[in-house]
Amino acid sequence: MPVKPVLVFACGNLSRGDDALGPLILEAIERQQEQQAQPLELLCDFQLQIEHALDLQQRVLVLFIDACVAGASPFGFTELSPAKDNSYTTHAMSPAAVLAVYQTITKQAPPPCFLLTIKGETFGLGEKLSPAAEQNLAAAAGFVNGLLVDLTTSAWRKLIITSA
Repeated sequence: MPVKPVLVFACGNLSRGDDALGPLILEAIERQQEQQAQPLELLCDFQLQIEHALDLQQRVLVLFIDACVAGASPFGFTELSPAKDNSYTTHAMSPAAVLAVYQTITKQAPPPCFLLTIKGETFGLGEKLSPAAEQNLAAAAGFVNGLLVDLTTSAWRKLIITSA
């Protein structure tokens, strides 16, 4: 089966309150994708690991989605660069560290990669999605719908949200 050119990779745990934001927005994308054929591969995992660098192969565009505690509210959207950060040697890596692994093992620059962070408040085991996270999820879903209209790096770069 050929690799789809665009990867949307969500991280999170449905059992940990607002940490479910990544998987939940991926479910919304999946429902939308059923209605219209898109060149997307959707991938979800609890956390990023070194092996996920291989998922970047043969991609032209990658979107990572994850919940966050701090940062832009209701969501943030940035372009990523490879970086060996403190997560580089742990079992849970940052997207930038995954890009650095990709660059190291392939000896090539990674494809253009972006990160959508959705602000959450509660991350305890067994908690439900907080009311604030539900609102942030709705706002982020609308933003992602706009992203998926034009699957080009130049279009996505125009939508980057810079912190003030």
